[in-house]
Amino acid sequence: MNTNFFNQIQQLDFTGVLQLNISKGIESNLIVTVLLNNEQCGDSAKNGIPPLTFNATPQEFDEGFFEQITTPIQKVSGLMVDMEKFQKQLDEAKAQSAIEKAKTEKEKKEKEAKDKKFKDAMAKADELEKEGKFREAWIKVPDITEFSEKADEIRKRKTSLSDKFATPSLFGAMEEATPEPPKVEELTADYPIDEADEEE
Repeated sequence: MNTNFFNQIQQLDFTGVLQLNISKGIESNLIVTVLLNNEQCGDSAKNGIPPLTFNATPQEFDEGFFEQITTPIQKVSGLMVDMEKFQKQLDEAKAQSAIEKAKTEKEKKEKEAKDKKFKDAMAKADELEKEGKFREAWIKVPDITEFSEKADEIRKRKTSLSDKFATPSLFGAMEEATPEPPKVEELTADYPIDEADEEE
């Protein structure tokens, strides 16, 4: 007896394991259940896909079985393949999200540590300034290269401190050393003018 059953199975376009359960029904009928399972598909929703169940005579199966299962099997197979792709993409997205989250957390911690370092340095500079140690306070002000985003604030702080400990210029020192000439009123007080002389 020669059949082309397996040749026709081979021609079906599906991915996975095709399971056929055949049992005898009432009178001379056969009950055939067809279930496609794809182990590669990790989505549990595949378990909700019902099997194809047929109840017919052997002659009816011989005449139209493959016509009846071809389209549904292809649809189920395609659906499971799509579910598998979707699951992989979802897993990749989750992994990428976890990486991005870890990266964001790391950047946040680094920024917090940097901000704390800046604030601590500025607080130390304030403390030294209150003690009158302007030069030491100037040294404690953070470096612009390390905190470029706060460059203006750092420049202003360093300038205000350097103004307090900078040595006066040569001209400034000379101006301070030069005594002011006495006022005219003071001279007249020391040397009274004789009214008689004025009349002459």
